[in-house]
Amino acid sequence: MQNITNIEDLRQVARRKIPRAIFDYVDGGSYDERTLHGNRADLESIKLRQRVMVDVSKRSLSTTILGQPAALPLAIAPTGLTGLVRGDGEILAARAALAAGIPFCLSTMSICSLEDVRAAVDRPFWFQLYVMRDRGFSQSLIERARAAHCSALVLTVDLQIQGQRHRDIKNGLSVPPRLTPANALDIAMKPGWVQRVLCGKRKTFGNLAGHVPGSNNLNTVSQWIAGQFDPSLSWRDVEWVRKLWPGKLILKGVLDPVDAKLATEVGADAIVVSNHGGRQLDGAPSSIEALPAIAERVGEQCEILFDGGVRSGQDILKALASGAHACLTGRAFLYGLGAFGEAGVTRVLDILRSELDVSMALSGSTDVRNVSRDIIWSAAARALNRIEPAPDAVEA
Repeated sequence: MQNITNIEDLRQVARRKIPRAIFDYVDGGSYDERTLHGNRADLESIKLRQRVMVDVSKRSLSTTILGQPAALPLAIAPTGLTGLVRGDGEILAARAALAAGIPFCLSTMSICSLEDVRAAVDRPFWFQLYVMRDRGFSQSLIERARAAHCSALVLTVDLQIQGQRHRDIKNGLSVPPRLTPANALDIAMKPGWVQRVLCGKRKTFGNLAGHVPGSNNLNTVSQWIAGQFDPSLSWRDVEWVRKLWPGKLILKGVLDPVDAKLATEVGADAIVVSNHGGRQLDGAPSSIEALPAIAERVGEQCEILFDGGVRSGQDILKALASGAHACLTGRAFLYGLGAFGEAGVTRVLDILRSELDVSMALSGSTDVRNVSRDIIWSAAARALNRIEPAPDAVEA
């Protein structure tokens, strides 16, 4: 991995190593992918304010997330099918995250189960929950998360109806899944991937095993899941979850300040400003565009986490400057996982850490807990800051 210097390098390796259907599932978004691309474009458009002659010899990247120490203002986001990117992928990613001193979040739609991951790591992790039509099953997941001593429950609120993802349909990653000649040939050309997945603990959704009829059949399970999305979900369901879950509650998928305020009123300890990685409402604002107004509205009432397009340490710094307390990364860690397994996830976190550290130093910042909007370069920021010469400056 000595030639791997950024996340895009890992993305290109993952593209070669894993089947196209799985790569496109990770890489793609819904419909025309405008929001997917907007997440990256809007982050890239933000310029940082370079500062010089500031003592940055002592820098701290450590913070707390929901009261727990974190070595970086970062967590691993919940992602479905992680164990198909690489065999036992959830376990490998959890180990890398916890070794790096940051939270890991397991998806309801993981391949390895809650219990599989808990048995493989020595510290608690977060669990992501969907409230499904079968409320009894959702309640059983909450109870299992409590039994696994999960340190936070992440309730996804932006998937009442699934956005259409053109790439997945074309690749046969649909309900039910279709094996086409093209993807069958593609899989046959990835023997390393096949071997690692076949050697993994599970081949289908681990959290559903034993709870869904025919849970060992991917077709049957996929059809069951598709029928579980519930367009009737409302804030009453969030209140129901809040009553069942005594620990920290995070609501993921908030893009509007009004919804952010409602989230605090039903007892959320944190919200994730997120558009589901551009996989739901295409044409929605980018996460970074939505972040400042939400932070201004509820930043004093709950922690604001950020998700959507994080591919570099500079992206983390920009999100912090825009009002986030910490970030989540999904695709970036999946690229590392698909490329090199646990070592690839570790490499992702090392890259993000190094880029954040250097960017802080060059912008005159020394502590991630004190990053403010002052480091963003813009006409508005310049006017607001009214930069004056230092008191001891000597006039020419």
